[in-house]
Amino acid sequence: MQRERVSTTEAPAAIGPYSQAIISGNLVFASGQIALDPASGQLVEGDVQVQTRRVMENVAAVLQAAGSSLAQVVKTTVFLTTMDNFAAMNEVYAEFFSDEPPARSTVAVAQLPRGAAVEVEVIAVRVGS
Repeated sequence: MQRERVSTTEAPAAIGPYSQAIISGNLVFASGQIALDPASGQLVEGDVQVQTRRVMENVAAVLQAAGSSLAQVVKTTVFLTTMDNFAAMNEVYAEFFSDEPPARSTVAVAQLPRGAAVEVEVIAVRVGS
């Protein structure tokens, strides 16, 4: 099966040897996004809610570049550095997935790149596929 690399300047550039997303068939596999500002490449300042908002905006930009959208997301994985942030992250996350939210896993991890508090990766269907 053929695969296509997705790259957009509307989301932060990859900070390692990976693609922002890969399209395979009618699916988009988006790499985890942390709360990096796309213009500066720096982690946004603020609590987990501020970071979650930036993360979701980054995810949306990658999906748009791939011909998809948040409405087409079928599965997310959320990584938190502490489950103490679960409720606060959920408040913001729900703003982006208010209607028929996708399947989701949320896990606590010891650390995330750049000292981020939250990371989100998604799998989505391409619009019109």
